[in-house]
Amino acid sequence: MSDLKTKFEAAVAESKNLSERPDNATLLKIYALYKQASVGDNTDPKPGFSDMVGRAKWEAWNGLKGTASTDAMQQYIDLIESLS
Repeated sequence: MSDLKTKFEAAVAESKNLSERPDNATLLKIYALYKQASVGDNTDPKPGFSDMVGRAKWEAWNGLKGTASTDAMQQYIDLIESLS
């Protein structure tokens, strides 16, 4: 587990240094995987209709409900590696 956590932390650092900015759908996937890996299932209330960005982030994260944090970490690592 600690090896996976180390790789995850390295991928988080790498995500801040990508050569080009990913598209919005990919950014939402990165956000959702990060939140699922670090926090777990989304228990936050759904943002209001006028908060479109917050709502998109909430829906992306909520879509991963039930995904184990270790699985989310590995998916995050794989996604960042594919973008690097």
